[in-house]
Amino acid sequence: MDKQNVYILGIESSCDDTAAAVLCNGRILSNVVATQKIHEQYGGVVPELASRAHQQNIVPVIDQALKQAGIQKEDLSAIAFTRGPGLMGSLLVGTSFAKSLALALDIPLIDVNHMQAHILAHFIEEDGYDVPEFPFLAMTISGGHTQIVKVTDHFEMEVIGETIDDAVGEAYDKSAKILGMPYPGGPLIDKHAQKGNPKAFPFTKPRVQGLNFSFSGLKTAILYFVQKQTKENPDFIKENLEDICASIQYTIINILIDKLKKASKETGIKSIAIGGGVSANSGIRKALKEGEYKYGWKTFVPKFEYTTDNAGMIAIVGYLKYLKKDFTDMDIIAKARIKF
Repeated sequence: MDKQNVYILGIESSCDDTAAAVLCNGRILSNVVATQKIHEQYGGVVPELASRAHQQNIVPVIDQALKQAGIQKEDLSAIAFTRGPGLMGSLLVGTSFAKSLALALDIPLIDVNHMQAHILAHFIEEDGYDVPEFPFLAMTISGGHTQIVKVTDHFEMEVIGETIDDAVGEAYDKSAKILGMPYPGGPLIDKHAQKGNPKAFPFTKPRVQGLNFSFSGLKTAILYFVQKQTKENPDFIKENLEDICASIQYTIINILIDKLKKASKETGIKSIAIGGGVSANSGIRKALKEGEYKYGWKTFVPKFEYTTDNAGMIAIVGYLKYLKKDFTDMDIIAKARIKF
């Protein structure tokens, strides 16, 4: 193997996806994700079941990632893993495996903040995708997080707005549950919304100070609205599903875009990058593109496979830290809650 090449193995196990990726000098060679189907019957992630599934999946997933990349484990330069934030049991599986493998191969170990990784996924070298220039605003939207982050450098980030209660992904999933859809319901709302009238049913937007978000009140409003309407007409959901979904989506996107507009105005930054699972939503992508014309933004949306939890984003952070020789020691422990 060419010693000029830096090969990073990324391991991601923060929630219910077991993922491994191999990166060479900024380019992804493989990105393997094992999704856990077991949680669907419970309508949400069950932490104990998630950690057990990680234990079953981690060896085959890493083996597959190395095979797809066409390298041996001995060719690796370092191992990067998600330290947090996430579910403690899930994080422990990835952390323990990464430490053991780094020790066995006698190569550096690199800890990665999952939230930083969603932002730095934009720096994976991909044909047809631009890399944002500093400074830029990053909006991270997922099942567990809603944040606006001012990014001055790869590792200089400041959270300037975040949710004070529920994350946007949770608002999507809970709304879907109210409408009788299976978990995860966010993508299903997006699918139905594309055929509906977004102004059919107006929902009140919460008033939240500054750049912070709130979604719990919206969830309650949707619940009461659906309960009231189905009392009057038991077939209300069935007859109006596309319009209800479009109205929910329209409200959520307006909340997000309003805060982005405010953040852009206050900071004077017009480069906007999004990440996290909810950034796969078609309505959000469309609204961002419109922002380019309306507000003079330059927007960055990562390749679809780097939006949801994946190890490619862990590997790119590992690579950027490797270049700085920013390694960790074997005493490192996983942390369910972790700041930037």
